[in-house]
Amino acid sequence: MSEICPKCGLPKDICTCETIAKEERKIRVSTVARRFGKITTVISGISRDVDTKKVLKELKTKLACGGTIKNGDIELQGNHKDKLRPLLVRMGFPEDQIEIS
Repeated sequence: MSEICPKCGLPKDICTCETIAKEERKIRVSTVARRFGKITTVISGISRDVDTKKVLKELKTKLACGGTIKNGDIELQGNHKDKLRPLLVRMGFPEDQIEIS
């Protein structure tokens, strides 16, 4: 028998908690200048129910950059604002919930 999700009570293979979490929060993408003029792209507003490690790993692979998770925000090395919207939409985040500033 498969495991049961503690949030929704459904079996793990048909659980929709992560899909619902992706649709309910507004995601903000911005850039910050760090030491020595280095640019960092910060993605904030991703719900804690979403597996941020998995999202970070896929973004780092697709964008060929380094990155980390700090205080629930994803930080990527470099300026990737123009490339992030299509990647996040492909991962299941709704396009109207992504705000790029």
